[in-house]
Amino acid sequence: MSSATTDMSVKVGGRVFHPALPVVDGAFPTKTEQGFQDSLTSFVSANVPLESREGIQTRERVLDSMGVLCRDWIRSVCASKGLAPDVIDMAGGSLYTSGSYRLGVHEPGADIDTILVAPSFCRRTDFFGLNMVSESGARDPNSLAERIRRHPDVENFVAVDTAAVPILTFDWSGVNIDLLFARVNTNSVPPNFDIDNDSVLDGADGATEKSLNGPRVTNLIAKLVSGTPDRYQTFLTVVRCVRKWAKYRGLYSNKMGYWGGVNINIGVALTIQMYPNACAASLLRKFFLVFKTWRWPQPVMLTKPHDAGYGLPVWSLQGAARQIAPMITPAYPAMNSSLSVSRQTLQIMQAEFERGHAIVDSFWKRYNANQVEIDWNSLFAPSDFFISYPHYLSLCIVGPTQNEAQAWCSFVESRLRKLVSDQLGRSLPLKRIQLWPKKIEHCVADKGAILTLAQRQNAVTYFVGFQVDKYRMRGTELNIEGTLQKFREWDLLKFQPLLTGMDILAKVFKVKELPKVCFVDVYESKEAAMRKRRIMLDADPARQERKRKAKLDELKAKMALIQRKKDSENDKKRKQDEIELEEAEVILEANESAVASEAAVNEETNLLESALDNIQDSGETKSREEAEADKKKLLSGDQLEKEVDEEAQGASDDDDYGYTAGRNLLSLMPTRPKRDMRSLPPTEEELEILQTLGYSVVTDDENKVIGASMPGPWCSSGTGGDMAIVGNIKRVRIKFLEPFDVVELDPLGHVIDKGDDDFSPCKNWTGRKAGFEFKLGERGMGYYRTGKPVVVPSNTIY
Repeated sequence: MSSATTDMSVKVGGRVFHPALPVVDGAFPTKTEQGFQDSLTSFVSANVPLESREGIQTRERVLDSMGVLCRDWIRSVCASKGLAPDVIDMAGGSLYTSGSYRLGVHEPGADIDTILVAPSFCRRTDFFGLNMVSESGARDPNSLAERIRRHPDVENFVAVDTAAVPILTFDWSGVNIDLLFARVNTNSVPPNFDIDNDSVLDGADGATEKSLNGPRVTNLIAKLVSGTPDRYQTFLTVVRCVRKWAKYRGLYSNKMGYWGGVNINIGVALTIQMYPNACAASLLRKFFLVFKTWRWPQPVMLTKPHDAGYGLPVWSLQGAARQIAPMITPAYPAMNSSLSVSRQTLQIMQAEFERGHAIVDSFWKRYNANQVEIDWNSLFAPSDFFISYPHYLSLCIVGPTQNEAQAWCSFVESRLRKLVSDQLGRSLPLKRIQLWPKKIEHCVADKGAILTLAQRQNAVTYFVGFQVDKYRMRGTELNIEGTLQKFREWDLLKFQPLLTGMDILAKVFKVKELPKVCFVDVYESKEAAMRKRRIMLDADPARQERKRKAKLDELKAKMALIQRKKDSENDKKRKQDEIELEEAEVILEANESAVASEAAVNEETNLLESALDNIQDSGETKSREEAEADKKKLLSGDQLEKEVDEEAQGASDDDDYGYTAGRNLLSLMPTRPKRDMRSLPPTEEELEILQTLGYSVVTDDENKVIGASMPGPWCSSGTGGDMAIVGNIKRVRIKFLEPFDVVELDPLGHVIDKGDDDFSPCKNWTGRKAGFEFKLGERGMGYYRTGKPVVVPSNTIY
């Protein structure tokens, strides 16, 4: 294998970038892998469509027209400032793209992320026309925003000039455009302007830095995977597959706490750095292997972050203590592109990575054994979110008019992640909680809710699935409404202008009570969805494991019984029992061999683990076991999560709780008869859990000796010690080794200084006092003895 085929270093913007990870396996695909690749290529061509030739030509015409309009606007701004003609001619201006369109993996109808880079003569106020904004929405006629708004081919124009990254969004000839503005510290932006050079950020403001980050990161990722034409095409194919997989599985939304487009690009690029010569089908399998094995919160980075010296903050491991699953952008200034990922969303993505790897790995093993045709549809099957949880919370967002409802909905959407992960996920005893990132354009609020027809027509709804942690549950009620009220007061009230009719309505459902609109386009009917849920519950590995253990326990008990009966029964019966004993032993041996085979370590996993051993940046070296323990601790949120033995308790998640709703309380009430659990002895599993949590467990027999029957020292019937007997009542007299003063506290908890021979507190001067001076000291305002040193407080202002 030549070094040229595995060297992933590139030179971009005058700087050489080296991969952060070593190559795990640089082998070229085998003939079998090529056949496996052909099956994926056929599926992608038929099921992951790209923009048609006509659509591509339309987008190119739109971008050309926008470029001409933008450069004319830059010339007009320069002319209005009285600049020389040669300066105006040299001003230039360039339009850059980023994201899926820049990579060439955009689907039909997708938007185009564009950035206008203008010279220093053009300011943001000139771009948006902020100096003249009328009530009708018209702006300064010389601004670029107003020129675009008045263009005959433009529709649905919206200017968001108050955001951290101001943006214009509009439809030009049916193509959705998101236009950002970047003002660089130079007098000219020629057509060959090198946007990838770090010097373009010299003197840039925060909005310009964030705007330029999109195309700079996209360009660098494309360079890092472009060693050979085949490698770049492999990268694009896998990106298309992962994007489709993430959208169908409900994982494609950065603002909701999952992965966005840049995260997928970084993840696939990292995989191709580790397996540079793999074909697309093998690389897709490696992608799931890498991220199901990744040792979070170890950061994912394509190159080591560097500081170019322009004063911009660069991501560092020391400042990332609370980041859950960081993915670092390769371009300067390096930043965490997955800052919105929380522990709850990482749990969901980890389970999906494991599912994806299990499916693709089974495809590969089946094809490798028999070269059979592979049906890739099962990997991209829609998520079973609406039948995966026993309880659901709907959040219906309503507004008075369509335009106002869109603005209000966009604001609420940007904060739903905080509600679910930071508030509901932390304040309630939940084992699992998941926000479905796709909105349903339907109002599911109660029919009794006082809403206008326009509010119901403009409403959109998001759903949150959750499962109660029975071990952490205290009582029978979940105060969801209290958390929602705080969310309204502390987050939603920040929206301006907050108009009458803008609200968010919550409602709790059991899985069987969900409206039929939740199951459209995924299942044939709601009844079919419920049947699939029952199949899923029966196929649950945890439930099957409990059944397997119960069966093994039954077999062991039967074997023990047979062993006891062997000495007392006749030979014929003993022979029959021996046959049954041999059958049970065969089952046990088969179970032990299955457990042993499951414990075997895969060779390719070992290679990946060895590579991950080399990227520990924390300074301390951790073993694989310690890294895996840290990952489990991160995913569990430091909470002990054990499955409840539903078979033993005779209960299921579907039927445990019913709902009662009130103004300030949404409660989960048990529907089965209550039992006094204090009269039931704890099981061994419960005792083990309590001891793991740090509780001291005392049995009833021990309680008779060291518990309630043991008298305390204040109840002693002895006559020794300082016991004063008054009638038949024994009182304890407490003696302290050292005397202490009794002090008085003010309402703030501060000790009230009563004064002494050297100080007499007094807030106002009451006249001369022999031997004392009235002044402010460390004990406050009052009369201090003359000659005694007095320290004046350092925060005193004269």
